[in-house]
Amino acid sequence: MSQYFDNDKSIKSEKRKIKFYFKNREFNLISDNGVFSKDRFDYGTRVLLESIDIDNLSGDVLDLGCGIGVVGIILGTINNNLNIDMVDVNERAISLTKDNLVLNKLDNNVFISDVYSDIDKKYDFIITNPPIRAGKDVIRKFLLGSYDYLKDNGNLYFVMRKDHGVKSMIKELESIFDVEVMNKDKGFYIIKCCKKY
Repeated sequence: MSQYFDNDKSIKSEKRKIKFYFKNREFNLISDNGVFSKDRFDYGTRVLLESIDIDNLSGDVLDLGCGIGVVGIILGTINNNLNIDMVDVNERAISLTKDNLVLNKLDNNVFISDVYSDIDKKYDFIITNPPIRAGKDVIRKFLLGSYDYLKDNGNLYFVMRKDHGVKSMIKELESIFDVEVMNKDKGFYIIKCCKKY
């Protein structure tokens, strides 16, 4: 069975609109089959964004594995001082993200990248809900690989469930980052990793 990170063009398209609220704002996005969290605002992503002080972010931000664009669109709507890049390996997700940026009147930069394969700059913040079903090797690329794409004192924020091995991942990340557990909610851990240099 195809997963949202497989880039399977044979999956039948059934576009739909999803509506949700975040920080008293209404968001409308177009979704489809074959993309992450196609029917709703994913709970883990919500907890991740609720844990970040979005108003006080500044500089360059990477929404890594952007799906239909939820993270980058919320960030750009709440804080228009950010330079946001949004990437995903899934071409359908990238197409939907572009449509959703138009729908939400934003002009974030969107492009296809297999994790960091097409990224050629460094960021103040990398924010991700990594694709757990893609397996541990891919997750390690998302998280440990972020070190080379963060500026000095840059921060990685991510969400991972306790039962998906977050504690062992934290131990691995502590070898190169200062790691902080920012929040825990219904088994989801929100982690902040500050680049040591």
